[in-house]
Amino acid sequence: MGLLFFIFGACFGSFLGVVIYRLPRKLPTGLSRSMCPQCGRRIGWYDNIPILSYILLGGRCRFCKSRIPVRYLLVEVITASLFLFTYYQYGISIKTLSLLVFFSVLIAVSFIDLDTRKIPDVLTLPGMVVGLALSFWTISVLKSAVGIIVGVGVLWIIAVIGKLLLKQEAMGGGDIKLLGMVGAFLGPLGALLTLFFGALVGVVVSVPMRKRRVPFGPFLSAGAFIAAIWGERIINLIIH
Repeated sequence: MGLLFFIFGACFGSFLGVVIYRLPRKLPTGLSRSMCPQCGRRIGWYDNIPILSYILLGGRCRFCKSRIPVRYLLVEVITASLFLFTYYQYGISIKTLSLLVFFSVLIAVSFIDLDTRKIPDVLTLPGMVVGLALSFWTISVLKSAVGIIVGVGVLWIIAVIGKLLLKQEAMGGGDIKLLGMVGAFLGPLGALLTLFFGALVGVVVSVPMRKRRVPFGPFLSAGAFIAAIWGERIINLIIH
């Protein structure tokens, strides 16, 4: 079962790679055939096997030999690993399904934010709805609804205060909606833990980069992963 989850995760990661490339460019993300963005040749199924094809092709198009961005391989490996990790943590359950959906959206959001400095509403807003729907079987609808309010509210307040003090945009609307989606899946405490660990990871990574601006979405996603897997244990440690 672990191997099946890894393979399914790699296949889904391949789809996420398409979404990450096409969504910001307003290209169709449905079942259309993959093609090389450089030469326009259609990619055969044998060159579209997740992880394996990239390695066998040496990261280059079979026809024009142009480089295939390593992002595709990273997304497939990360998604497959998270699918396997989640299965070993929670087995076959509604919580596993909820976390797989959650992590998949976080992966797409993170790479799109790194590329474009924007987080698309078409991922986070439906993500809130899905998180709220799945909360019937996971954290409870009440916690999910309060989590959305807390996630959106806290970052909105930070954005307003930051704009007043710094006289410039301190927090993007995409980040605010992303933390709202996190609250839908993890509840209010999960949203707050996500913000704390996201800020912590952000400081550790961005300080060596000095004044270079870095998107906050990937850091929030890292914080959300920590909160999703170890959040309950961290809260219990704080309480006791």
